[in-house]
Amino acid sequence: MAARVNSTHDASLQSWVESANDPASDFPIQNLPFCVVERGGGSAAAPEDPRICVAIGDQLLDLLELGDAGLLGDPESDLVLSLQVDHLNLLMAQGNEAVSTLRRRLVSILRHDSPELRDRRDLRESAMMPAAGAKWLLPARIGDYTDFYASIDHASNVGAMFRPDAPLLPNYKWIPIGYHGRASSIVAGGTPIRRPRGQTRPREDQPPVFGPCAMLDYELELGAFIAGSNAMGEHVSIGRAEDRLFGICLVNDWSARDMQKWEYQPLGPFLAKNFATSVSPFVVTMEAIAPFRTAARARPSSDPQPLSYLLDEDDQARGGIDLMLEVWMQSAAMREAGTPPVKLSSVNFDRMYWTLAQMVTHHTSGGCNLEPGDLIASGTVSGTDRGSRGCMLELTWNGPGADPARSPITLPTGEQRTFLADGDEVILRGYAHREGFRRIGLGECRGLVLPARD
Repeated sequence: MAARVNSTHDASLQSWVESANDPASDFPIQNLPFCVVERGGGSAAAPEDPRICVAIGDQLLDLLELGDAGLLGDPESDLVLSLQVDHLNLLMAQGNEAVSTLRRRLVSILRHDSPELRDRRDLRESAMMPAAGAKWLLPARIGDYTDFYASIDHASNVGAMFRPDAPLLPNYKWIPIGYHGRASSIVAGGTPIRRPRGQTRPREDQPPVFGPCAMLDYELELGAFIAGSNAMGEHVSIGRAEDRLFGICLVNDWSARDMQKWEYQPLGPFLAKNFATSVSPFVVTMEAIAPFRTAARARPSSDPQPLSYLLDEDDQARGGIDLMLEVWMQSAAMREAGTPPVKLSSVNFDRMYWTLAQMVTHHTSGGCNLEPGDLIASGTVSGTDRGSRGCMLELTWNGPGADPARSPITLPTGEQRTFLADGDEVILRGYAHREGFRRIGLGECRGLVLPARD
């Protein structure tokens, strides 16, 4: 069952961390997303020292320091011990009740009238650090990664390019489509992305060639980390699937479209997808986004109902998320000229055809065991108009042409793009807002494109 609104969502709550009270902040006291950062600089003088933190305003709060100071309860409890490592997997393994307990405790420490940390200067200085300039690490040890295809608008847009007479395949409205991605090449947002090399076939009357990808693309996606575990052979029912969701993040599933076009039949994505996937540093808990849950809106009443194992009344009523997702881009020439990033598109996640819970349930329906820290992603999130398309393949409609819908993107510098150029930086952002509640942000997921290696 989806997390419900409680006292931690009270819009009147203020923090003694003043930056958290800014209405434009991604990280008010009502959010407190988890992340993992390197406290040392990675040098001989300041060796790596990864810590689990929560973000509050423009600051990061080190949970190891809080635990050692006894502010999180029994230092020998499983909850406090799970915060003494360099990943969130142990916390994810404990399930969302433990996470809710921790979140409530952090709210009580950080609220404006609490002296517990505010008035302990030495502890405050050792436990808090600016978020600006932090070295972000992956929030979890991701054992497995599955990418879905849950946006019907994206599936319809792409299908119309290659199968104009039948854009959607017959299975789309019956089954959450996905593929098993490459976990080892998932990187924290901010990590530069090297242009891949591979086989492409520029001309159908010529043999394929090997070289740098010419059609590099981003994909705007939402990710969800798995909490708890199920034994191999055990199915997670749709009524229990929300309990298996720890929290959400931004995902950029980089794609080499020319390599993908040549290799994807008959087994689907391979080298076109396995070279890099970026995830944002912050994991926003499912409890934090409870005020923004909504009905799954993309399935019209004329469409078939999901099969019974994917159908749950609560999930249909609250399985969606009213969450705005945006893509911004800045070219090398824009950076040199001091031109800020430009927004390419924005779309609401409530347009998804399949819910996160349905993805979890279908994933395990054959007996697949999902483990704490596994990552699932939604697939490209798109809408119906050009300004809501979540990748360049859709934005430029597979290249320039006479139809305005097939025209390249023109940047403020006059540069044009059909796909990404070396030096381009893609920035994904996400936030939820609703009257009566504080704005909750997901932060950013950045990736700078580097040239292919020789």
